[in-house]
Amino acid sequence: MTFSLAARCPQTGRFGIIVSSSSPAVAARCAHVRAGVGAAASQNITDPSLGTALLDAVAAGRSAQEALDLVVDAGPFSEYRQLTVVDGQGGAAAHSGSRTLGVHASAVGDAAVAAGNLLADDGVPAAMLAAFERAAELPLGDRLLAALRAGADAGGEAGPVHSAGMLIVDQVSWPVTDLRVDWSDSPLADLQQLWELWSPQEADYVTRGLDPSTAPAYGVPGDE
Repeated sequence: MTFSLAARCPQTGRFGIIVSSSSPAVAARCAHVRAGVGAAASQNITDPSLGTALLDAVAAGRSAQEALDLVVDAGPFSEYRQLTVVDGQGGAAAHSGSRTLGVHASAVGDAAVAAGNLLADDGVPAAMLAAFERAAELPLGDRLLAALRAGADAGGEAGPVHSAGMLIVDQVSWPVTDLRVDWSDSPLADLQQLWELWSPQEADYVTRGLDPSTAPAYGVPGDE
């Protein structure tokens, strides 16, 4: 019920993930990022703890593939899980268990990995990865959105998509971008609109967290 792409930006060291689904609040369950560590997706019949386990393993020094093998081998229901992970060296890996739903596929590239299940076409992840790689000169958020649009244009999910989200981490302990459309008839367009609103302000909110004495004003009534 999901298609996603997780990635590391080699220019900035940022990690990000973008995801969409026919089910509600997909990013709250499936998307995982950790500054300085990696990005991971736990999807299909979702166990959110597996995303945490993947990033814990990467943080402990394992490569993306080693972390994935560890989590898959330890999981009692790995045949139901679809997992992806990207590490700090740009390694990427994917697992689709034997009981992954419907048409499913994954595509692994350099510092990026896409995967999906219940797809209209098994070429969706490859289309996402190709779009992400073509947009290498753009900021990470724009690249992730380009990948999501490409996945939808390649057929996307077999049924209607209702939720989407994007998370990005940088050099602070919290996500610098955490945008979610939890239920909508047009979640991809809504997510694009949120990004266009948020991205010019992203750095300002980091400054407000680190040093409010130098932070720009909000520009709202009462904030003089």
